Amino acid sequence: MRSLGELHPLSVFCYFAGVMSVCMLSLHPALIILSLLGCLTLLLLHNQVKARTLAASLGLFTVLTLLNPLFYHDGITVLFVINDRPFTLEALLYGAAAAGMILSMVGWFRLLSRALTNDRLLYLLGRLSPRLALMVSMALRFVPAFARQGQRIHQAQQGLGLYRGDNAPDALRGRIREFSILTTWALENGIVTADSMAARGYGTGRRTSYAIFRFTRVDALFMLFSLALTAVTLTAILSSALKFDYYPALTPPADTLLARAGLCAYSVLCLLPALMEGGERIRWRCLQSRI
Repeated sequence: MRSLGELHPLSVFCYFAGVMSVCMLSLHPALIILSLLGCLTLLLLHNQVKARTLAASLGLFTVLTLLNPLFYHDGITVLFVINDRPFTLEALLYGAAAAGMILSMVGWFRLLSRALTNDRLLYLLGRLSPRLALMVSMALRFVPAFARQGQRIHQAQQGLGLYRGDNAPDALRGRIREFSILTTWALENGIVTADSMAARGYGTGRRTSYAIFRFTRVDALFMLFSLALTAVTLTAILSSALKFDYYPALTPPADTLLARAGLCAYSVLCLLPALMEGGERIRWRCLQSRI
């Protein structure tokens, strides 16, 4: 079994669409915990979890959790009262669930950007809409290009002695001048790009593309398995088997067979890439030990 980044772009897109759609459609605490656990495990395998990032995530989780009971006072379990406004347990838990959903979505999107690189995204969108694929690829290219050009302009302004950051007015004027130069460069670069595409005959004939991706049996099995797990979980959510009510009182769903199936399916779906990559690493170490 290959890792997630080595699978076909269509299989990777179907997987992320399934796992993130379930996370967005339900605020069931168990589903949110499973989503956070899945993306955190995969981020740890990729060495993308740093102490600063973890601290910022915990701070954001705390802020988002406390914001909800400060503005919404529904619920029957009053913890304390501030200025005649009740601080309820239900609002606090709802804020924690919403914050967990937001953090898990940020983690999954981070993994998505790693698994679906620019060429893979261009391959997917190019089959549906070549113009949309072109716009997305140009946007993805121009964002880092603008950052690099802005850094060059800033260094050039400092080298010429035109930028002084010792006081606020001079720093503000310098930043405005740099932004004006960067905007002019962006407009000129757009004109040059359009002229270059017109000179090469873009849009005058049928557009062809070349792709190095092959849809193998492993890709088909992974995509079908992911879609089947997603379908089971969505069926449990849409049939209210995993409906968790926070207001006016905490009302967990009934313990039914469909609810258990949905939780089990989503747990396997969230941990599937981690199990794949963990198995690959264990297999690789076993092969190295035999040398």
